[in-house]
Amino acid sequence: MSRTFDTPQDAEDAYYDALEEGNLEGLLSVWDETDDISCLLPMHPLAQGRPAVRDVFTRLFARGQGITLSVKHLGWIDTGDVAIHHVEESPQNKSPDGQPPMAVYGTNIYRRGTGGWRLIVHQNAPTAPPAGRMPPTAR
Repeated sequence: MSRTFDTPQDAEDAYYDALEEGNLEGLLSVWDETDDISCLLPMHPLAQGRPAVRDVFTRLFARGQGITLSVKHLGWIDTGDVAIHHVEESPQNKSPDGQPPMAVYGTNIYRRGTGGWRLIVHQNAPTAPPAGRMPPTAR
């Protein structure tokens, strides 16, 4: 770990900066160096441990560019040595059909250790469809 993050927000800022830059090593520097980390992205299997997390982001950056997101903070829970941030991530990169992808909700969980704050869990989930596009309810 070459960088120390004094607050969970410092770690989160570094995470999203590295994601936008397509900087794999910068992104991985935010994650805790233990194997009890996990990442769950839509349409991807659960990645547990540093090698699996590295693999997920290596594949995401394989196009040769980063992922630009507009991040809106929805809520924070801070409990001493653990912080949970709920965000809405709106991709700014357009899809192949020219439409912006739908936003996703994200949960980032940080843990404070001897080297400062580190990311231990990142999970995304789809946001609700726009009004008028809700799927029918089951009966």
